[in-house]
Amino acid sequence: MDTIVPVIFAIFVAFILFRMTRKSRARKRADLIDAYQFPVKLREKIAETYPHLSEREIAKVIQGLREYFHICNTAGNKMVSMPSQVVDVAWHEFILFTKKYDQFCNQALGRFLHHTPAEAMSTPTMAQKGIKTAWRLSCAREQVPPKNPTRLPLLFALDAELGIPDGFTYALNCKRTDQSSGHPYCASHIGCSSGSSAGEGGDSDSGCSGGCGGD
Repeated sequence: MDTIVPVIFAIFVAFILFRMTRKSRARKRADLIDAYQFPVKLREKIAETYPHLSEREIAKVIQGLREYFHICNTAGNKMVSMPSQVVDVAWHEFILFTKKYDQFCNQALGRFLHHTPAEAMSTPTMAQKGIKTAWRLSCAREQVPPKNPTRLPLLFALDAELGIPDGFTYALNCKRTDQSSGHPYCASHIGCSSGSSAGEGGDSDSGCSGGCGGD
């Protein structure tokens, strides 16, 4: 009995130290993501792909890329789908700077973040799980109720807000949504256990099938 108490205490202390170390590491990684200077070429690529965007709007896309890395950092080893087409363009351009991207991933995420197109994912439900994770973590960061959202988190709002022609757009009110509305993806359904929906008359999986994922 005399030996059990010190062992339990040692385990408790080790657990506390582990939690403190993990939180400290997470804060340092978050600070690095916030402070990181992305290559100027990312802005140039966004402007080339979507010439209607202003400098201010391009800066918002870069902000969206930071946000994506934040939620990937929070998700750990879970796959996170990319909710925004315009941010995906910036992410893909960043990957082309192979050494910088590899160094960034190791320092900011503790691992290399692969860019996986939806059609290359191993199972049909992987993209669905990835978009659900993106929605849940984005909502948590921006204090949006995931099942009853009153607004869209940044990554889910950007494409529609910036008028991205090939973008992914989301609607808050699923009952007023259809494929011809310009908002084919039902945002609130992403947070439900039954899966995403395109709204009335839409493909029940379409809200989760698009985009790329990081794992």
